[in-house]
Amino acid sequence: MDKFVLWSVLLLSAVGIVAVYSAIAYFAATASDGNTERFLFRHSFRVAIALLVMGVFSIINYHFLAKLSKIVLIVAIGLLVLTQLVGVVSGGAARWLAFGGLQLQPSDLARVALLLYVSVLLTQKQVYIRSFSRAFVPIMVWIGITIMAIGVSDLSTSLVVLTAVMVMCFVGRVNVGHIALVGVVGLFLAYIMLLTSPQRAARVESFVGVKLFPNTVAEEVFDNQDEGYQAKQALLAIANGGLTGLGPGKSAQRDFLPAPYNDFIFAIIAEEYGVVGALALLFLYVLILFRGLLRIARHAPDPLGLFLSVGIVIMLTLYGFVHAGVSSNLLPVTGLPLPFVSYGGTSMLANGVMIGILLNISRHVE
Repeated sequence: MDKFVLWSVLLLSAVGIVAVYSAIAYFAATASDGNTERFLFRHSFRVAIALLVMGVFSIINYHFLAKLSKIVLIVAIGLLVLTQLVGVVSGGAARWLAFGGLQLQPSDLARVALLLYVSVLLTQKQVYIRSFSRAFVPIMVWIGITIMAIGVSDLSTSLVVLTAVMVMCFVGRVNVGHIALVGVVGLFLAYIMLLTSPQRAARVESFVGVKLFPNTVAEEVFDNQDEGYQAKQALLAIANGGLTGLGPGKSAQRDFLPAPYNDFIFAIIAEEYGVVGALALLFLYVLILFRGLLRIARHAPDPLGLFLSVGIVIMLTLYGFVHAGVSSNLLPVTGLPLPFVSYGGTSMLANGVMIGILLNISRHVE
């Protein structure tokens, strides 16, 4: 398997354990009487499970997984619908399904299944891939249903997933005009979703600094203690870190940033390890991107491996760069985790599955 990708993931996981242990201190003080070790062990256990899953999927032939992709995608869409009916509401949106003491985020299952099934469809329809009715429409039916099911409660995730599968379609020789049409329709639907969600609309307005939507309150949108609070605190963390950082465990903004162990873990890393540490972290994602595209995808043994490699690499690195862009106030605030670094459960497992599939493809590269 590709050792560069493997070591990049292992380093990201190690950095994540240290960063989460530092960033979780304030949350632990309020939720667990200061018992940070409890959350450290929980995160370390999840990382270990994700790496174990990655190892298992690295030895399972990706052609076998492709055969199951349609069934898994149907199940994932069903779980997404069920989430809207009986899911756990957090932050004004239903994103989780509770099973006893466990919680599952179906969007993580859906994004993996969609990558697999779109790869299968692109492979099967290569002979007539530029046909609108025979290729584009059947592919877009599945993409559209899945993206809409995710986007109802998680617009940022749906946009990242849509971007990844559109890049796959571009590599798969789908007509560029058809892809552009999807982009236009996607932007229109995103605007409609913003109109129906004041919370999402307020985040976009706070970022651009202009009142755009009738369903928001200007006083809250442009108040640094309200909608602008998260972005301001993240920028303060990065500024505090300077070039070389304050040192491990010395973050000050972890006590002020909401969810510093998840949504803004990059800002905490930049504060403790400086610009040098932040850029080194991003370099690992760049390394995965280049190895995934220029070696694994480029020399994949078949079209299925090519499309899968492209989709997995684009999705993972998009998650990483969007997360860093949000922490740096280059993008509106979202809730996307930093792959293999942020505190999380199902997202960590989904990333482990995707990297495992990528490593399995790399085993077949000559």
